[in-house]
Amino acid sequence: MRILKLIAALIAPALLAVPAAHAADASKYPEKPIRLIIGSAAGSGPDIFSRALGDQLYKTWNQRIVVDTRPGAAGAISAELALQAVPDGYTWMMLTSQLLVASEVLSNLKFNLARDFKSVSLIGTVPFVQMVHPNVPAKSVAELVALAKKQELRYGSAGTGATEHLSGVLFTHLSGTKMLHVPYKGIAQAIQDTLAQEVQLTYAVMPAARPHLESKRLRPLGVTTSYRSKLYPDIPSISETLPGYETMGWYSVVAPTGTPEPILNRVSAEIQKATKDPSFNATLTKLGSVVVGSDRAGLDAHRRSQTKSIAELVKVSGARSK
Repeated sequence: MRILKLIAALIAPALLAVPAAHAADASKYPEKPIRLIIGSAAGSGPDIFSRALGDQLYKTWNQRIVVDTRPGAAGAISAELALQAVPDGYTWMMLTSQLLVASEVLSNLKFNLARDFKSVSLIGTVPFVQMVHPNVPAKSVAELVALAKKQELRYGSAGTGATEHLSGVLFTHLSGTKMLHVPYKGIAQAIQDTLAQEVQLTYAVMPAARPHLESKRLRPLGVTTSYRSKLYPDIPSISETLPGYETMGWYSVVAPTGTPEPILNRVSAEIQKATKDPSFNATLTKLGSVVVGSDRAGLDAHRRSQTKSIAELVKVSGARSK
């Protein structure tokens, strides 16, 4: 008994010191570069947002945010990779609408988003843009619907289960048309094949679509949100022609479960601060984003809401593979 009491006396101070150690880590954090894993290819919306965020946080922390692009399986590869890392605060993941859709569409995933990833901050939301090659004889959503009823059209997406895929499936469902889905390993490839006329149209998130809108190499027909983009107010919402139509992109930062709470809180606070910076806020706005900069609870609520709405959309679209 005396030995047990002695052991308890020795262990107690160490247990009490654990929260203090975490707090000390958070106060010094970050002490080395941070890895931000994204499930999209270079040049995609998540890639553009991640690099902009990294540049902004570098000004505060003087530590690099290394963006690790891992496209494929609609972002599922990035989630699996993030979970292999030690949850010490130096591995983050960009959670987007694409990965949430994939979790509803794809079967046999090795992770559970709600269980395996802790919320940090919702950075912003963005519309997707429905774009066609200029040679496609459709200059409006209504004309595209009419054309699709006359001939088979092909649309490209960032991959099976990606939000672009769901956007196309929902479009055909509500318009009563059929289109051939062509999945790619990233939206950049889908855009390139639209430019090459291998497919007639694609859906691209605003940051990825913008260069092609500015160059006029692709023609925008509509945005996927229920409201028009402030950046391009002349592009109508698809819902103006197809009531009830809506999908959106969004960008958030999460970290593997097990990451110390003080570090999660520190990162969330810094991202919130960053989104309030006039220069960074303007950068995101120019990318077509509605800037949010939420706290952790705000992202939790957003994830619950989006999970419910996306599950309903997937059910309606018939895109579920499980």
